[in-house]
Amino acid sequence: MRPRALFSVSDKTGASDFAARLAGAGWDLVASGGTAKLLREAGLKVEEVASVTGSPEMLGGRVKTLHPAIHGALLCRPEQDAEDIARHGIRPIALAVINLYPFVEAASRAGAERAEVVEQIDVGGPAMIRAAAKNHERV
Repeated sequence: MRPRALFSVSDKTGASDFAARLAGAGWDLVASGGTAKLLREAGLKVEEVASVTGSPEMLGGRVKTLHPAIHGALLCRPEQDAEDIARHGIRPIALAVINLYPFVEAASRAGAERAEVVEQIDVGGPAMIRAAAKNHERV
């Protein structure tokens, strides 16, 4: 089975080049909506997170990656979790390429509206980073 990389980035600088190198080395790519669009525009084959989860992005983009199909793929231990992996159709993620919303920049901007700043509080990104860190031997 080909290794799989998950891309979910706010700052997309260099993401297409890195993804192209991975794809060229035989990796499958999965990405959240905006990142998937960027990678597709670069001519790369990418599966959207919504396809993996079976759920669309919702609540104005607030919920994209917060789903057992994503976190299970980041947290699974193939040798220990084989039964759950098979039962739930989990395909492990071996590499997570994630950066967070620019909260500090938004909060530091003169005249920033509270509502704008609040929208830059990332929930899914830190959760994925923590899941990948917890399973650092495999991700």
